[in-house]
Amino acid sequence: MITVKEVAKKSGLKQFVTFPFSLYKDSKYWVPPLIKDELETLNRDKNPVFKNAEAWYYLAYKDKKVVGRIAVIINHLEINDQGKKKVRFGWLDMIDDLEVTKALLEKVYEKGREHNLEYAEGPVGFSNMEKAGILTVGFDEMNTMITWYHYPYYAEHLAQLGFEKQATWVEYRLKIPETIFEKVAKFSAIIRKRYNLTVIRFKNKQEILPYVNEMFGLLNKTYNTLQTFVPIQQYQIDYYKEKYFSFIHPDYICCIKDDEGKLIAFSIVMPSFSKALKKANGKLFPFGWSHILAAQKKNDTAAFYLIGIDPEYQGKGVTAIIFEEMQNLFNAKGIQTVETNPELKENTAVQLLWKDYNPVQHKERSTFKRDL
Repeated sequence: MITVKEVAKKSGLKQFVTFPFSLYKDSKYWVPPLIKDELETLNRDKNPVFKNAEAWYYLAYKDKKVVGRIAVIINHLEINDQGKKKVRFGWLDMIDDLEVTKALLEKVYEKGREHNLEYAEGPVGFSNMEKAGILTVGFDEMNTMITWYHYPYYAEHLAQLGFEKQATWVEYRLKIPETIFEKVAKFSAIIRKRYNLTVIRFKNKQEILPYVNEMFGLLNKTYNTLQTFVPIQQYQIDYYKEKYFSFIHPDYICCIKDDEGKLIAFSIVMPSFSKALKKANGKLFPFGWSHILAAQKKNDTAAFYLIGIDPEYQGKGVTAIIFEEMQNLFNAKGIQTVETNPELKENTAVQLLWKDYNPVQHKERSTFKRDL
């Protein structure tokens, strides 16, 4: 018999967060999240997203053993400001038992109907800055620190339960040449001169801080037309700044400003932390930090996390400047391979950016939707 219980105490939340560690203990591709970060993200007293959201956490039991988990989320900004009558679900993990998945999703339907919502969609987090989508291609690839890994049966269960794919993201692996493409260097020089643009490089993390709010402002401008977008609030900016700042390496940040000093584009790249997080196994202390620091100092793989370009400059060749700066960095650091952040499949403009780097689509993930 399967029972589903709401997590009410801190001890239950710890059990909720650590369930995947047992589910995926034998997987060489699953990259564990940091337990402390997960607990803070789900904590109503610590995550400011709860100013405009609600969440309920559930564990499924079979024969007194935890066999699944799910978070049910209502984002009031999405519902009230954008008119999307959606109940979100995320942190979905379960054994390969369709009845377990069905029992967990019943909690999503219940909350959605209680709040007069029209459909359920997931897996997603509280906002666009969090993990989203069930893996459907790339089961023999490690996930990055900002994506989920899933067994193949997850998507199969949702399809059997009447869900249909909604948003789909693709990810690419790029090969970095030993020298920069001549046409990129020439085009970069032309664009810099034509629009009188200046590249900002950083010597330390503190120099980055004054630009963080502008970066998120550009993200809101860059992606506000995409189907999954919910504007990023200032309190979320402050929260994410604190959450990810320790992972940022100043060498991997590139900002571009116009002749009036206004930020018009930026890119954030990080050394790949997948192998380091695998070794850390959810904990930074006592030894997890050493793996992170080692990955920052010596790595042959990097991950493209974010690119933001002011709409006024989109399609004007600014990406040539970003690519020139990044390739010079990659060659200096010994980076040979780069993974892209998940990109919406219909966002062909972004995918065209990679065409000269022998892109190979190696992963795909989707959210799934079902009417209530």
